[in-house]
Amino acid sequence: MNILQSLVKKNLLASEVADDIKEEAKRTQKLVEEILLEKKLVEEELLFTVKSEGLEIPLRSIEAKDIPLKVLELIPEDSAAHYRMVPLARREGMVEIGMIAPEDAKAMEALNFLARQGGFSFQVALLSVSQFAAIMRHYKNQRNEISQALVELEEEVKGKKSKDQGEKFTRLVEEAPVTKMVAVILRNAVEGKASDIHIEPTKDRLRVRFRMMGELYSSLFLPKRVQQAVVSRIKILSNLKIDEHRIPQDGRFSAIIDEKSIDFRVSTFPTALGEKVAIRVLDPEVGLKGFEELGLDGSNVEKVQVALKRPFGLVLVTGPTGSGKTTTLYSMLNSMDKESLNIVSLEDPVEYLMEGVNQSQVRPDIQYDFAQGLRQILRQDPDVIMVGEVRDEDTASLVVHAALTGHIVLSTLHTNSAIGVIPRLLDMGVDKYLIPSTLSVAISQSLLRRLCDDCKERIKPKNEIRELVLRELKKISATKEKSASVHLATRGEDLNLFVAKGCKECGGTGYIGRIGVFEVLEMTDELADIILEAPSEGNIGKEGLRQGMITLRQDGILKAIDGITTIEEVIRVTKE
Repeated sequence: MNILQSLVKKNLLASEVADDIKEEAKRTQKLVEEILLEKKLVEEELLFTVKSEGLEIPLRSIEAKDIPLKVLELIPEDSAAHYRMVPLARREGMVEIGMIAPEDAKAMEALNFLARQGGFSFQVALLSVSQFAAIMRHYKNQRNEISQALVELEEEVKGKKSKDQGEKFTRLVEEAPVTKMVAVILRNAVEGKASDIHIEPTKDRLRVRFRMMGELYSSLFLPKRVQQAVVSRIKILSNLKIDEHRIPQDGRFSAIIDEKSIDFRVSTFPTALGEKVAIRVLDPEVGLKGFEELGLDGSNVEKVQVALKRPFGLVLVTGPTGSGKTTTLYSMLNSMDKESLNIVSLEDPVEYLMEGVNQSQVRPDIQYDFAQGLRQILRQDPDVIMVGEVRDEDTASLVVHAALTGHIVLSTLHTNSAIGVIPRLLDMGVDKYLIPSTLSVAISQSLLRRLCDDCKERIKPKNEIRELVLRELKKISATKEKSASVHLATRGEDLNLFVAKGCKECGGTGYIGRIGVFEVLEMTDELADIILEAPSEGNIGKEGLRQGMITLRQDGILKAIDGITTIEEVIRVTKE
């Protein structure tokens, strides 16, 4: 039944008026819905509610600004306008497509073709005329902003760079067109909640990619000829040498975006095709979190808090690159009494400026590395020392001795798990008899995408998933974790998990931000004996089980049961 028949049946439209509308639609090639709204015969909300019921397709409401540009680009703008359909969200390989007229056979045929070409599956939602128009305006506005800045930038590059490679070119990269282009890139990254921006030269163009929730997405492509101007503008903002292209450079700058002060950490890297720029987006609202926001909870957070309250000791955080280790260290510092303690940090580089913490950045180019900095810090009468990373034997020896001589020392280390920390310290030349008296806790962590609270959906898991979850939960000591969800699952009663759906709050992805999963190994008398006698990973792992250490996967499963993430995300990121 079409929309006109539905309206007539519900006595919302006279049958003769419906016939006239049908004829006018044939004559003008307009949609019936558009004519009804133009003539103000039916309210839009009522019209599309009736249509949604008739087609049994959900009516979608979404803020245009919440749809990422990378999603909109799945359907070319001219096709979207002609067939009145737009991508709304992409998750788990499925694209949600909003359509005004999903009953239109030609539109569906075009959508099927685009899906085959783009290699994606889709599900259809109904969009009102005003919603569709708002999304198209947003798409055009974003495109026009980038295009206008690009045109202006190209004109300036052609007009000025050719005249003078020196002072005039320096002025060019401080002027409006290139400033606007860089500002557009930075703002899109912040508004899209990107953690990093990659500006990369290719053979024939300049590619800009954003890292969002751990994955890189292409955002836009610029002509090759504007490469030097864009890179030079970023260098000037970061106080780097714009005439140095042969060696890497590091810098940082701040900018006000959407009334917030955002820090950007910049690294340039020479490649065969020109300089590549990587920019870390440092939003203080994202970076400075409490333990609960990090995902550190239950017995894990208790172990960490006990370690931080001791008068001395070494706390080591481990995990892959980009797993949030430095953020965890900042959270530990943030939890301390900065008025009564002298807290000094040695970082490479300083990521977030913290009130009450004396932060220093290492400079290996002038022989001011972690080891040298640590020797100086010990002369500053510190109570708490944070060292960005234990990279070598010299630094490992110094942090252990600093912990031994009455300081709390926080640092990071590269290993695959918490139980790998001790063998790694031994490999770095730390004497085994020093480790039990200095190491308080070893923490391993990784990051999972966090479910959007507004649209996550509760489901019954498949049998194999249910068995996997119950198997892991039975390994967790009930005395260590008192969560009701654990008791429920371990008794074998009904087990519910959650899936990502997508809504306007999460831009249709089903996820908002990321959260950590942790495993924490604490020093015990039994572990001390193992270290002195046979410190293999196998023996240390057995002690971890004995003391009730929760593994990364088990911590993730607890979070999946509580609706914080999905079980698929846990399986993807962690190992058994």
